[in-house]
Amino acid sequence: MKTITLGSTGITTPQNAFGALPVQRVNMETAVDILHRAYDGGMTFFDTARAYSDSEEKMGQAFGRGGNGSYQREKIFIATKTTAETPEKLKEDLETSLKNLKTDYIDIYQLHCVKQCYRPGDGTGLYEALLEAKAQGKIRHIGITAHKIGIAEEIAESGLYETLQFPFSYLATDRDLALVEKCQKNNVGFIAMKGLSGGLLTNARACMAFMSQYQVLPIWGIQKMSELEQWLAFFHESPAMTPELEAVINKDRSELLGEFCRGCGYCSPCSVGITINQCARMSQMIRRAPSQSWLTPHWQEEMLKIEKCVDCGACLKRCPYELNIPSLLRKNLADYKEILAGKVSV
Repeated sequence: MKTITLGSTGITTPQNAFGALPVQRVNMETAVDILHRAYDGGMTFFDTARAYSDSEEKMGQAFGRGGNGSYQREKIFIATKTTAETPEKLKEDLETSLKNLKTDYIDIYQLHCVKQCYRPGDGTGLYEALLEAKAQGKIRHIGITAHKIGIAEEIAESGLYETLQFPFSYLATDRDLALVEKCQKNNVGFIAMKGLSGGLLTNARACMAFMSQYQVLPIWGIQKMSELEQWLAFFHESPAMTPELEAVINKDRSELLGEFCRGCGYCSPCSVGITINQCARMSQMIRRAPSQSWLTPHWQEEMLKIEKCVDCGACLKRCPYELNIPSLLRKNLADYKEILAGKVSV
């Protein structure tokens, strides 16, 4: 298994890390078992956030002081995030994260899904608050996460952030690939989120082989032990790119490149109750992860909510990928109705 050093942080870890957003969906016992198995299986980097409901608490129970594990804190790298837009809120979030994680420090503290590249003297005080927390020893490295490529490029050039977390998978554009190179050139650690593009990519070997070609650290979103074992197997046999895997990647790229929903959910809540992050990609999910569960009365009812869309524009303002969500929703509903009517096979 290849190791990655995250830019100027000096953090060196296997190129196979744990994204803890999904563990908020399982109970405490299951989450702790999964986190312990991840560490025992070779993972040392764990990424969470204040926005992930109780994910931090579950990680604290697994690895923190007084938790139910005998893990050495210095052998585990913990990254978390804050959506704070004021210094006061950042400090409050940081104290909550330290308490939840049952730790004295956070290895990488990240501004979460930012709307701009925060800088010293920009009037927000956010960057100054990060420097203060670092000077106090509460955080060791300053990171940031972004979804918009223009903001990410500015961050990579700023010289202010030690790590950048950005969506990266084998659906990457040339501009995304250039961003990875820019980060490497500027000694900024690149943390790759959404390596499965929100669940649309289903070939783990292809995803891992792609990542291994770059100086990036993928954080795989995991909520089931079976999913975890798939990634841990790569510690014993890390997949190399082959003509067969290249064929998988090329096929997926031909089908998926362009406007598609990654299922992140930042567009929510919808003013008329549409489950946007599933309904806006139903056509892809129903084909790429075939399951009769997508055709149940529940999902039929959810999809029909799209007809209530009033084009309020709230989701358009929130979408970090600047997708035309109302249009995507209506296209997916039309396709869904044809599937139900038997006019289209899946």
